[in-house]
Amino acid sequence: MRTIQILGSSAAMVAALLVNQAYAAVKVGEPAPDFQVAGADGQAHSLSDYKGKFVVLEWTNADCPFVRKQYSSGNMQQLQKEATRDGAVWLSIISSAPGKEGHVDAAQALKLTDKRKAAPTAVLLDEKGTAGHLYEAKTTPHMFIIDPTGTLIYAGAIDSTPSTDPTDIATSKNYVKVALEEARAGKPVTEAVTKPYGCSVKY
Repeated sequence: MRTIQILGSSAAMVAALLVNQAYAAVKVGEPAPDFQVAGADGQAHSLSDYKGKFVVLEWTNADCPFVRKQYSSGNMQQLQKEATRDGAVWLSIISSAPGKEGHVDAAQALKLTDKRKAAPTAVLLDEKGTAGHLYEAKTTPHMFIIDPTGTLIYAGAIDSTPSTDPTDIATSKNYVKVALEEARAGKPVTEAVTKPYGCSVKY
């Protein structure tokens, strides 16, 4: 079973499966479902376009205080830059529906990216919730990592401290950073599934 290889032990596998059932429709260790969503750059982006690379999916909402924590501190931007510098694709996904908190059009998304000096590969405008519902993204942020074979290897929170206080970042474990480092080194992802925290996605 693929999950055993990723988690490294039967006990860890059982624990992760239980968390999977509680927090995500998609399963770590299984193929990540494909989707196609329009980007703020005017291009259609499919997950399958990036097979052969690590892909990070970041559900985001600029009006959410949990998201502001990560961006006001520069933490999210740094993580994006490190990941893409090392060859990963980073897709920031906005699933807020029209009229709901966090909804932006393409021009607003590009302006926001520039203002925050963010560095995703692309910003996806998922206003119909196509990708969000497919992955059952629950919070902003909610993070997923797909490996070069197209397998989901991480799903959950960005870090270990569910707060809106930027000063907590320095003492938090960044699950995304650690998972990418472990996977690139050919190691099992030790915490492949965690409980996401943040604002609810405004479908």
